[in-house]
Amino acid sequence: MAEAHQAVAFQFTVTPDGVDFRLSREALKHVYLSGINSWKKRLIRIKNGILRGVYPGSPTSWLVVIMATVGSSFCNVDISLGLVSCIQRCLPQGCGPYQTPQTRALLSMAIFSTGVWVTGIFFFRQTLKLLLCYHGWMFEMHGKTSNLTRIWAMCIRLLSSRHPMLYSFQTSLPKLPVPRVSATIQRVSDWWEEYIYLRGRSPLMVNSNYYVMDLVLIKNTDVQAARLGNIIHAMIMYRRKLDREEIKPVMALGIVPMCSYQMERMFNTTRIPGKDTDVLQHLSDSRHVAVYHKGRFFKLWLYEGARLLKPQDLEMQFQRILDDPSPPQPGEEKLAALTAGGRVEWAQARQAFFSSGKNKAALEAIERAAFFVALDEESYSYDPEDEASLSLYGKALLHGNCYNRWFDKSFTLISFKNGQLGLNAEHAWADAPIIGHLWEFVLGTDSFHLGYTETGHCLGKPNPALAPPTRLQWDIPKQCQAVIESSYQVAKALADDVELYCFQFLPFGKGLIKKCRTSPDAFVQIALQLAHFRDRGKFCLTYEASMTRMFREGRTETVRSCTSESTAFVQAMMEGSHTKADLRDLFQKAAKKHQNMYRLAMTGAGIDRHLFCLYLVSKYLGVSSPFLAEVLSEPWRLSTSQIPQSQIRMFDPEQHPNHLGAGGGFGPVADDGYGVSYMIAGENTIFFHISSKFSSSETNAQRFGNHIRKALLDIADLFQVPKAYS
Repeated sequence: MAEAHQAVAFQFTVTPDGVDFRLSREALKHVYLSGINSWKKRLIRIKNGILRGVYPGSPTSWLVVIMATVGSSFCNVDISLGLVSCIQRCLPQGCGPYQTPQTRALLSMAIFSTGVWVTGIFFFRQTLKLLLCYHGWMFEMHGKTSNLTRIWAMCIRLLSSRHPMLYSFQTSLPKLPVPRVSATIQRVSDWWEEYIYLRGRSPLMVNSNYYVMDLVLIKNTDVQAARLGNIIHAMIMYRRKLDREEIKPVMALGIVPMCSYQMERMFNTTRIPGKDTDVLQHLSDSRHVAVYHKGRFFKLWLYEGARLLKPQDLEMQFQRILDDPSPPQPGEEKLAALTAGGRVEWAQARQAFFSSGKNKAALEAIERAAFFVALDEESYSYDPEDEASLSLYGKALLHGNCYNRWFDKSFTLISFKNGQLGLNAEHAWADAPIIGHLWEFVLGTDSFHLGYTETGHCLGKPNPALAPPTRLQWDIPKQCQAVIESSYQVAKALADDVELYCFQFLPFGKGLIKKCRTSPDAFVQIALQLAHFRDRGKFCLTYEASMTRMFREGRTETVRSCTSESTAFVQAMMEGSHTKADLRDLFQKAAKKHQNMYRLAMTGAGIDRHLFCLYLVSKYLGVSSPFLAEVLSEPWRLSTSQIPQSQIRMFDPEQHPNHLGAGGGFGPVADDGYGVSYMIAGENTIFFHISSKFSSSETNAQRFGNHIRKALLDIADLFQVPKAYS
């Protein structure tokens, strides 16, 4: 209770002698510092808004234009072609600041210069937008750049040479185009469509959320609380850079800016359940995280006044939670299972049991947190000598025990007892490359900037005077506990049905693949087609995610990997009567087709988002379309995604080859299908994450993984890649 009293700055008590006033100086100090910090953030946002609004101009360039105009006037050169004199005549006559001819002349030149400056900014922005509409560079072979593309690249560099802020290019990015229907129809072969995230009523766990793994070949510390201290400090450092727009925009080829819109909702975001559709709640700021440990929920402040807690202070706070012996309150332990079960049931329970009183206050503490932290009592990590260890690690991240993750938060930071970490991310607010950008920064900062003592603790001495984290208080009735148990049973059945097989492919990586004169992604995708045919004896609708972030607010488009060219190659491989030369030729045709389709998707010429929009319009207008109905009724049984890496160059991978993350994964999209994610982790290795369901007699994740291994080796053998890797 002492901490609660300290948090109250002003108290009064009515007594027979009058009113007794009490002021807490420490609390008032915190309120004052919090106010100062809030105003600093507002001023920074205002400043950034101005700088972003005039990009590629700047206040300095505005002064330069004014000085040039004034200087030319002193030299009796009228660069305004009479416009300054015209402006001067239009200024009001009489007393005041315009009374002297010199003042009127200077004001007229300032107005003219500002107009020229604003016009220049508009011209440069429109020119940049037109230049960014050119995508011919995507379709040119490496090493065979055309003169047109060279000129285009020089113009892009010239127009964006001034150091951009994170959102400086947002207004210059072109909008995602709508292709002609005839062009879409000409490229359609097989059909399918997935539903938009927020209207899905099935559980988020496994079906929508995905996971991200830690560095797997090195370990900085075994101390759970210390690792959290460094990692969470680094996360809030990243958030501060994000708020101040100090993060550099991601640039394709180092010159083409990618849309940064999705990064805005990375922190302070929660998915709120609804009966018909969910909504995303995003706050401008949050000064605490919500923590789960042994069935208890805690609120942990990230700041002391206006100061961000240092890693050693955060370590101390997490250690206090780990050492707390208090038991869970009735209904508290499995409460988070509500976020793992059906969305309608969660929405109804939220309205019935969490709309008032202490339950509402406690739920708001979770939903308004910067993110969620789960402290697990189990230990997981990757042991190269024990292949199953990577799959068990992935299962723990994907669903845990179904009630120790808050699946509605933008992401849950998961901490295991041995210091290993991971993320479980909600999918509606952004796609995997966005959370990957944060994760690369955090892991790099942890390893190369913050560091640990020899005993594995955070550097520096903590402040023991900090108030400990506070327990969230609940009053969960029996009826609500029954709903929680029902959601838990639904989630547990779903989790128990997931088979996850993760492995590190060691024979080769992108280094040897490039010697086959094809892109690594096309190589893997064609190998997946061969592996799937060997596994199931047939082809299926195949999805590969491609980003469309070269357009404003672009997210993803679909690449249909099962093409006529890839099936021709697979069938030839299965027949076994073709020469290696013939097979190589068929492979190159399939790879070329895949690369072209990927480029079309990236440049706004994909077809699936277009078709889905047509479907929505047809439903809105009440127009029956058997064509679209057939398209959307076909499931997809092979859903694939490549995991990006090295978006931020925090270190030299050649000097630190063991600083490798294993990527992450997701659940199968179809009940009788596979989910496959892969990360081409450098020159010499690839990580795969394969999911399926035990309830399907047709799928087996480990069996499919073995087929993928063999398919990769068989394709490499066609190009007579040296056998040292086998």
